Amino acid sequence: MTLTNALNLCKGGAPQGPAGTGKTETTKDLGKNLAVYVVIQNCSPEMDQNSLGTNFCGLAMEGAWGCFDEFNRITLDVLSVITTMIKDILDSVKKGKNSNSSVYIGDSAGFDAEAGTGLFITMNPGYAGRSELPDNLASLFRPVAMMLPDFGAISKNILMSKGFQKNEELSKKIVSVYDLMQRQLSRQDFYDFSTRAVKSCLLACGSLKRKEPN
Repeated sequence: MTLTNALNLCKGGAPQGPAGTGKTETTKDLGKNLAVYVVIQNCSPEMDQNSLGTNFCGLAMEGAWGCFDEFNRITLDVLSVITTMIKDILDSVKKGKNSNSSVYIGDSAGFDAEAGTGLFITMNPGYAGRSELPDNLASLFRPVAMMLPDFGAISKNILMSKGFQKNEELSKKIVSVYDLMQRQLSRQDFYDFSTRAVKSCLLACGSLKRKEPN
């Protein structure tokens, strides 16, 4: 609702929250349901205004959506420059007609405003090495808070779909095991107890169940 409302107001969307809460997947699913092509771009500190400008130019000309993962990894000086580019796209969309702009790396870009270009950024706030967005850039995006996933509900549904009859009992066990591991094992990079890890475990259970149904 928040993302579609942002599009209606000709603004971008900014889902933010911990890793594994479905920020990128939510944007991809929204685009899929609205039959819009979504381009996913993983951001890094090495990105500069030229590479980002080329991306924005392509999205604006095509009328596609762009989802920029971990947008706050881009350095502050680059963020300051690309604010003008993003504002230019959103202003052109707001006008509701094709217009030209010469902001991008010296070339003019024909905007396909009627196709509804959408810009989305995902962020992990509070992580090391992340920049705070400048206020004039943050004001162009509507924030969406992503909550921590309910492992119990996810486990129960996946186990049920894989044919486990005692899915509720088993889901409680799985949640307990992962909770204990997260609290008792040392905090190393190679330990991962996120949604992806739980889901991988459940899918492995499902493949075993198919091989040995009894």
